[in-house]
Amino acid sequence: MSWIDIGHIEDIPLHGARVVKTPVGCVALFRTGAAEVFAADDRCPHKGGPLSEGIVHGQSVTCPLHNWVFDLNTGQAQGADEGRIGTYPVRVESGRLLIDGDAIGKRSAA
Repeated sequence: MSWIDIGHIEDIPLHGARVVKTPVGCVALFRTGAAEVFAADDRCPHKGGPLSEGIVHGQSVTCPLHNWVFDLNTGQAQGADEGRIGTYPVRVESGRLLIDGDAIGKRSAA
């Protein structure tokens, strides 16, 4: 894995999100706890809604357009067999957010 420093955990409000722009599209960072952050695609596969503008609850996010709920651990939509978003390894070290650049590089532009 190739870890890339993308900012401080305090840059993301608790139960909120921020977007990181990559060469192949936007990745949303969701802060679900004091020291817990998930990284996933920012685009809902249903209607393209910006997930970073959705509601973060537990370890899930709800799309702001049509209320699809995604598990941030797996990317799977709850109650929808075909709905899935990409998820990416992210970790917190000394308050800094690190994302796996190799995993981001493997995603395809949509």
